[in-house]
Amino acid sequence: MDADWMRMALDEAQLAAAEGEIPVGAVLVKDGQLLARAHNRREADHDPTSHAEMLCMRQAAKALGDWRLRGCTLYVTLEPCPMCAGAMVMSQLSQCVYGADDARQGCCGSVYDLPGDAALQGTTQWRSGVLAEECARPLKEFFAPRRDKA
Repeated sequence: MDADWMRMALDEAQLAAAEGEIPVGAVLVKDGQLLARAHNRREADHDPTSHAEMLCMRQAAKALGDWRLRGCTLYVTLEPCPMCAGAMVMSQLSQCVYGADDARQGCCGSVYDLPGDAALQGTTQWRSGVLAEECARPLKEFFAPRRDKA
């Protein structure tokens, strides 16, 4: 089932790419039911917090009528950054499953394990590598022409 949810997140990532956003997508589920889906919208919203994960968590909290995301799983195509990993812990999200590692800013094991920091007393578990190659591909395609220009 993880692969199915991650494919839905990949669909969101493709929407982000089509809008000129960094192609990251996310879906949030509880008890096998979709609560929210989103993709990066920082450029469109002129908002540094409009990451796919943040938008998903906001939608899910509204749908649940509770800021606590206990029992929920967030599927995201790219390893969460410090902001998103912090929001996962603060929202009491139960689990995050991500595809591609982020060696530069990833805070679920690559650079730092923010949800695993005992000082935060977090409860968010994470797993990586679900459809990792498929999740990395849109990011590589998005950044390749930008790197060539630089």
